[in-house]
Amino acid sequence: MRQALVCILHCLAFLLSGSSTFGQAAGQPPPPLKVLLFFSLNVEADHMLFATDAIRFIAEVADRHDFRVEATSNWADLNDENLKQYKLIVWLNSVPPTAQQQVFQRYMEGGGAWLGFHYAGFNMGNSRWTWFRQFIGGAYGTNSWPPLPAKLVVDDTESPVTRGIPKTFAAPANEWYSWRPSPRLDKDFHVLLSLDSAQYPLGIKGLITAEKDPDVPVVWTNTKFKMLYANMGHGDKIFTSPMQNKIFENGILWLLEKN
Repeated sequence: MRQALVCILHCLAFLLSGSSTFGQAAGQPPPPLKVLLFFSLNVEADHMLFATDAIRFIAEVADRHDFRVEATSNWADLNDENLKQYKLIVWLNSVPPTAQQQVFQRYMEGGGAWLGFHYAGFNMGNSRWTWFRQFIGGAYGTNSWPPLPAKLVVDDTESPVTRGIPKTFAAPANEWYSWRPSPRLDKDFHVLLSLDSAQYPLGIKGLITAEKDPDVPVVWTNTKFKMLYANMGHGDKIFTSPMQNKIFENGILWLLEKN
């Protein structure tokens, strides 16, 4: 299964790279905005499944809204010169190695945009990359297990990201992370969606409980940057909800300043 997923991910990345345009004729409109997706192959199978589905989904969004998408598993592409051509970078299932961390920091502090899913926000309280822990708003606390559907509460129904989404809805099966401290406690963070605490304890083997994690945001932004984090990203069920897909699409368009 892993070998097949690796092959599929490479094929998708190759197909996206083949959609490149060459140059711009005088008097022609500016080229479409570009988005770069980063995915890793040396991760658990459920995170590879998500990346496969995410690449397809984001490519479809790009077709509808006239922007270009490229995908890579090579973190060396996260370099100052290369990032100049991208309006948005997306981390699908991993975080960059140490060599690229300062590059990402410069990109964000220079006005770049970032979307991270699930494991892309993972960091422990003792992480050496303290800038990223402050950027994401907290450290990993615990997780629910096995992956389960969950009822989500929309904290801000007026945000461009949640536009058209009801106050509550059922999200597909996912491994949900808690965060300690909750990003909501920091005035620079704006929480858009949270787990509904009425369903706690959430999980069977791994539990999210009201005693240890009374507040579990799942989608939020750090208002100091153009960024969005979504905790969804485990397995092949994530894109089965039109409601949740609308949040992802809204978020991408917001980061690209298209909505």
